[in-house]
Amino acid sequence: MVEDSPSFEGDILLRDGKIVDIGKSLIYEEAEVINAKGLYVMPGLIDAHTHIGLFDFNESMGVDDANEMTDPNTAFVDARYGVNPLAREFKVSYEHGITTLLITPGSGNVFCGQAIAAKSYGTNIFDMTIKAPCALKIALGGNPKNRYGSMSRLPMTRMGIAHVLWDTFAKAKTYMENKEGGVKQEYDANLEAIVPALKGDIPCKIHCTQYDMLTAIEVATAYGLRFSLEHAWGATDYLDEIVESGCDICYGPIATYRSPGERRKVDIEAVKLLDDKGVNVAIITDSPILSEESLYHHMGEAVREGLDCERAWKMVTINPAKMMEVDDRVGSLEIGKDADVIVVKGRLGLDTDAKVLYTFIDGNLVYKA
Repeated sequence: MVEDSPSFEGDILLRDGKIVDIGKSLIYEEAEVINAKGLYVMPGLIDAHTHIGLFDFNESMGVDDANEMTDPNTAFVDARYGVNPLAREFKVSYEHGITTLLITPGSGNVFCGQAIAAKSYGTNIFDMTIKAPCALKIALGGNPKNRYGSMSRLPMTRMGIAHVLWDTFAKAKTYMENKEGGVKQEYDANLEAIVPALKGDIPCKIHCTQYDMLTAIEVATAYGLRFSLEHAWGATDYLDEIVESGCDICYGPIATYRSPGERRKVDIEAVKLLDDKGVNVAIITDSPILSEESLYHHMGEAVREGLDCERAWKMVTINPAKMMEVDDRVGSLEIGKDADVIVVKGRLGLDTDAKVLYTFIDGNLVYKA
């Protein structure tokens, strides 16, 4: 699966952690050969929104290292320092062909912290990390509203959340301009963490659904931010606004339950409608909120709503790679990219018995069925 190229039958050579050749009837006498005839060879899958290693539901009492809920603005926190690289969800990921993860702080605050891109295999999160930070996580809606509402402090309403957004970005912009102009000022770790987003060096990942998406678009557009809308349930109500904003969409999890509040409108058809309009869409699991292997089911649900199967593949490979700005390394099978490759029986998202048989990360065989 080469980006924007049709599928073809051929060979791939992996060496020294990279893809070094792609073609038909390649012959390298010293190479170890895997006969994948009748199987599909794909780039490793990517989940662009997880909290793996930060939430641990395997403990008897559960562990939450994802939410530093001590202030509505904790932009300075870095996901790497909360991730347990031995969390079982990493193993579940690469056993199901997911080789790259975006790991983000949770959504308890308005400014939640810094997200990272990491490989799913390893024991040291700093070695596993591809890019840090790769995004600034922001949250609107019920999570920060309920957290601070229970404390009877700002922001306890959606109006309060919007104020925190406007006010904090205004302060960060002034801080950035003063710094660039040589104006002496007190160091502020939170504002420092927001400056890269204002400069366009990293995108913002904005947790929001339904009409909160309009707030996110308004604020992000005013400050010229690059951004994605995360979860985006209810996107069918705002297709034109989303397209006009030029933002990305991380839709899902699709298999979540419908309920009052943020999950009231889980409009799976939005995935195809947005893709048809040229929006860069990724499908996400929010793991471990839902399990990593459920990514297959999310793809299948989108296909059931009319999405072409190969378009669904892009939503878990090259599309999220571009969002995370790691597409120079992962997301497609191209010479020079990381040797993150999976061999699959059947078509993921279409065949109910599809199964990953081999997973390679950086050229190393990390899983064999």
